Amino acid sequence: MPKKIKLGILGGGGDSLIGVLHRIASHINDNYEIVGAVFNPDLGESIKFAKEIDIPTNRIYNDFETLVEEELKLPKEERIQVCSILTPNFLHFPMAKKLLENGFHVICEKPMTTTYDEAKILQKLLDKSNLVFAVTHTYTGYPMTRQMREMIKSGALGKIQKVDAQYYQGWINPIIHDKSKRGSTWRLDPEKSGISCCMGDIGVHAFNMIEFTTGLQIKSILADLNYLYDDNKMDIDGTVLVRFEGNAKGVIRSSQIATGEENGLTIAVYGDKGALKWEQENPNFLYAMSDDKPVQIYKPGHAYNSELSLDGTKLPPGHPEGIFDAMANIYLGVARAIRGEKYNSGEFPTMNDGVRGLNFIESTVKSHQQGNSWVNLIK
Repeated sequence: MPKKIKLGILGGGGDSLIGVLHRIASHINDNYEIVGAVFNPDLGESIKFAKEIDIPTNRIYNDFETLVEEELKLPKEERIQVCSILTPNFLHFPMAKKLLENGFHVICEKPMTTTYDEAKILQKLLDKSNLVFAVTHTYTGYPMTRQMREMIKSGALGKIQKVDAQYYQGWINPIIHDKSKRGSTWRLDPEKSGISCCMGDIGVHAFNMIEFTTGLQIKSILADLNYLYDDNKMDIDGTVLVRFEGNAKGVIRSSQIATGEENGLTIAVYGDKGALKWEQENPNFLYAMSDDKPVQIYKPGHAYNSELSLDGTKLPPGHPEGIFDAMANIYLGVARAIRGEKYNSGEFPTMNDGVRGLNFIESTVKSHQQGNSWVNLIK
């Protein structure tokens, strides 16, 4: 087996959920070794955290700029090959840009940047390079969403007629109703989060899931966003109507004030021959429906699944896999790409998905601000 890929981590220290998700995912398939990091803006905290998770501290750097500068001084076979960007949104673009300019592969949390223009700048940089850039839309890593993608690609549903994607959470309720709290979280600060909270954070996942599973590109959208309070600058709820080429239509429903909801991402795709439905909170079940047959349930690990689905399954049937495994499948695909190995285009979201995501986010806000009018997404 080739030597492990040398991985650097930016952000994700302390009790960060996204940090532990990425670190564990990088280890699951034995492809990566974390060799350097800036876990925290405070060097002392970064070193302390590195010791807690048993990572050598000699390449824990004071800041991002120092990491790039010092790593470039090392022999190529020793330096970091790929960096995972796990910071608040406003840092994604400057970090990704500098990494690409200096020859590092990138794994970036979504949204890839805070503006569509920034995303296009990164795209131009990547096009001039021979580097790998992944955006961690984690839910594309589940075996059953991959099975959904392959079944739709094979024509199992016939012509797509309707798509319904929902992403409901309730986590922001304790914050949004307290004026002092909603003014202190970075998620509701446009300077740090970008122009959208709900659509920028979770609505974009639903958007990505639609395009990932159906293979279709959304052509235009009409958005109605909810800010709830006049002094709140960021959307925390919204509904988006979507149109595809031809006559297919759909809806994205996204909320962070859906009281009692946890992580309710669901997607249903309806064709003229049948339909498929998947729920993130029950990720090992893919429901196949039709007008003339009982509902069928597809589960991971069985020989009836596609090669892409089985490649993302690590355990025998009946052994539940979850979010760590889904993220690990993305890291596995990136490892194959970095090593120049053959891989399926569905193994990890690319910069193109990141650019499309920013196009969607900005278009939803534009549609809402223009009085809930239709806005075309740029191809």
